[in-house]
Amino acid sequence: MRTTVCCTPGEPALEREEAERMAARLKAVAEPSRLRMLSMLAAADGEICVCDLADAIEVSQPTASHHAKVLVSAGLVEREQRGKWAFYRVVPGALDELGALLRVPATAVVE
Repeated sequence: MRTTVCCTPGEPALEREEAERMAARLKAVAEPSRLRMLSMLAAADGEICVCDLADAIEVSQPTASHHAKVLVSAGLVEREQRGKWAFYRVVPGALDELGALLRVPATAVVE
């Protein structure tokens, strides 16, 4: 009996380590407050103090710090401590990598 193969599976687009890193980033931005914070940081020309982030997304400063910590752990933002305040900024290139992952090639679109 002969087995017919209908198609040849391709190579995974991402290696396991890269897929795990990108999954952590997607998980981090899957929470609305963190997504709002990230969009504010991306739109900012530089950095934003955690106190301003907390006010903007209408949460307490400890809650904003927690959300920011998740974004830092995911490699999306960087933190700099100045006195008692923490300032955050987007990691250069992090959003470009995330955007590239989410882009679907035109050849993959089925009409």
